[in-house]
Amino acid sequence: MLPLLLVLVLAVPLVMSTRKQKKQQAAQQELQSSLAPGDRVMTTSGLYGTVADATGDTTIDIEIAPGVVTTWLRLAVREKVEPVVETDEDSADDAETPAEESIIDSDAGVKTEEPQTTAQVAPPLEHGKK
Repeated sequence: MLPLLLVLVLAVPLVMSTRKQKKQQAAQQELQSSLAPGDRVMTTSGLYGTVADATGDTTIDIEIAPGVVTTWLRLAVREKVEPVVETDEDSADDAETPAEESIIDSDAGVKTEEPQTTAQVAPPLEHGKK
């Protein structure tokens, strides 16, 4: 009875982790096969881009900047990401920022003093002496 209980205690977590891993792999394969042009994605290296062409079986073209298209393995796509949507709060904050930054210093030609420091320079090391 005790050996059977010991085998169950060791086998159940192993089976559960294997099932979880298979589900994750299936979800990842489903994601990679469902990619279509226009989808925002993140690669395994953390690069964000937009799918430009997904006709290849093993590769996918991702636009990482306007006019810059790179070719990646489908396996390198980690996840789809939602496009960044600006909220009303964000636009209100942005509207205030230019007014704060638009203050022009009329004393542009005035020379300012350099900041004083109390740091001391260390003496040079002498290499090769014993």
